[in-house]
Amino acid sequence: MVAFTKGHGTGNDFIIIADPDGELELTAEQVAVLCDRHFGIGADGVLRVVRSTAIVEGAAALAEEPEAEWFMDYRNADGSIAEMCGNGIRVFAHYLLRSGMATIDHGATLPIGTRAGVRDVTRSATGYQVDLGPWKLAGGEPLVRVDGLPVTRPGLGIDVGNPHVVVALASEAELASVELHRAPDLDPAPAQGANVEFVVPGEPLVRDGIGHVRMRVFERGVGETLSCGTGIAATALAVRYWAGAQAPDNWQVEVPGGTLGMRMFPAEDGEHVGLSGPAQLVFQGDVELV
Repeated sequence: MVAFTKGHGTGNDFIIIADPDGELELTAEQVAVLCDRHFGIGADGVLRVVRSTAIVEGAAALAEEPEAEWFMDYRNADGSIAEMCGNGIRVFAHYLLRSGMATIDHGATLPIGTRAGVRDVTRSATGYQVDLGPWKLAGGEPLVRVDGLPVTRPGLGIDVGNPHVVVALASEAELASVELHRAPDLDPAPAQGANVEFVVPGEPLVRDGIGHVRMRVFERGVGETLSCGTGIAATALAVRYWAGAQAPDNWQVEVPGGTLGMRMFPAEDGEHVGLSGPAQLVFQGDVELV
């Protein structure tokens, strides 16, 4: 039997398994069974809590930041390995604090290793803020076809440690009409796939110096989710890019699971993006891996 905890960030839910010494070998099939909402616990992914010294990928994290004791080994619901998860890392940090495995002193940060590099987590008014690191335009402007929209739409490729394609829609009605029961078709298709976000601007777009948008997302390896932290970052970055030089650096992005904050700020290695929002643990138990 393996102990687990269930948690979520604005409805983006995860199975958390503590494996500090890296003794557990989770297969893709086991992850898929655990995440199945009918035959398993049900989740958008699995967060394995492992020391950076106990996982091969942790060596790069420790070389980047020797204080990054913990590594977030994240798996999508289909068992595939993902580079990063913005909601997941807040839930991961919350678990570490609640379980006594780590602390965040006032004004301090908690560095966490991921396959996209070390990410720093701090406390915020809404829960936690994670520095998602530098971002970049990536993948050009692929055409996106999705059920529910009659014509293809151009998307914008954004990389925030994992790949995204953001698609602007004209109205709330179009956003509601998008059907995400299967993955949107991208042309050209990224080699590693991509999360795809569909976004409409708020009315007005900017209020009191803060940008407002609504978004729905199809997560690579998962399907439609109630929230996607890195997708929220990509959405705000794309809308700011489209809006031009006068667009704000602070945004609120509404998703089906709630609202999260985004801010862009300068750093030594380029502009970074910070994501802030809640994290909750909802229950725990034991499960037999089959």
